[in-house]
Amino acid sequence: MQEDGNFFKDYYHRYKTVVGQKENDSDSLVFTSDIGEWVEVSKKEYQNYYNYLGMVLASKSASGKVQNDKYPPGYQYVGNQRYGNWRTDSHGNSFWEWYGKYAMMSTVFGMFNRPVYRNDWNSYNDFRRRGEPYYGNGSFYGSRGTMYGTSGNVTQKTKPNFYQRRAVRQSARNASFSNKVKNRVRRSNMSGVRSRSSSRGGK
Repeated sequence: MQEDGNFFKDYYHRYKTVVGQKENDSDSLVFTSDIGEWVEVSKKEYQNYYNYLGMVLASKSASGKVQNDKYPPGYQYVGNQRYGNWRTDSHGNSFWEWYGKYAMMSTVFGMFNRPVYRNDWNSYNDFRRRGEPYYGNGSFYGSRGTMYGTSGNVTQKTKPNFYQRRAVRQSARNASFSNKVKNRVRRSNMSGVRSRSSSRGGK
């Protein structure tokens, strides 16, 4: 996501598309990804999707059904025994491990920062059943807030450019506001000086 301009803003989205195609005659899929060009969108559309940076916005099943659930990329394939299985780490936590030939799915979906634990996956399914966006539970893993989406801890690490641009815009707005306050105070002081001078001159 990107905003341009100060007074008259333009809003842009850029989408990553991941396509799964059947491998030979099997039901397994081979995934490819593509990042498109920046596309100008309306302010309303920009605001509607503002919270979902880095998340799935829409997906299509093998039957062609389109779903608009919002969740971290790749979660829809976790738990599918065609692509991997559940393992247990040294602390007794159950996590998802892709089979060797599908290990690249972590890169395609941007899941290389951490494994998907069964607690993640269970929560994801609960949220989808309720028709709610799933942002991940950062507090479960020792961090505050959500993990994914625009306010997510993981997103801030994997998409630093967005937050750098936002910080620059915020700094510019703060500077503009500060200058306006200073100008108003200066004009007010000058008005007071003129008023006192006028009063003295009239005596």
